[in-house]
Amino acid sequence: ATFAPILSADRAYHESHSVADITNQCFEPQSQMVKCDPRQGKYMSVCLLYRGDVISKDVNAVLSSIKTKRTVQFVSWSPTGFKVGINSQPICVVPGSELAKVPRSVCMLSN
Repeated sequence: ATFAPILSADRAYHESHSVADITNQCFEPQSQMVKCDPRQGKYMSVCLLYRGDVISKDVNAVLSSIKTKRTVQFVSWSPTGFKVGINSQPICVVPGSELAKVPRSVCMLSN
């Protein structure tokens, strides 16, 4: 599982993350919630659950780019293993927590 962006409240006001930025962050080792390198091996499927200010056009563009560049490898019997969900409500942040309230985020579940 992966969540992006993970930002402190201090950094959130100085940084802006596009749909492409947060999607690409999901495939980086430092964003994984497990200790493994997702660049090693292949995926069977990827589910991306977006929240907040996200439109399907932006999601389709970044996924098309990922497929074209082949930066993410899938097993041969599942060449287009992306599933996507979009919820227009931004994430809720626990008051007093270190996480910032951001306008858009994504949670990735994969295997």
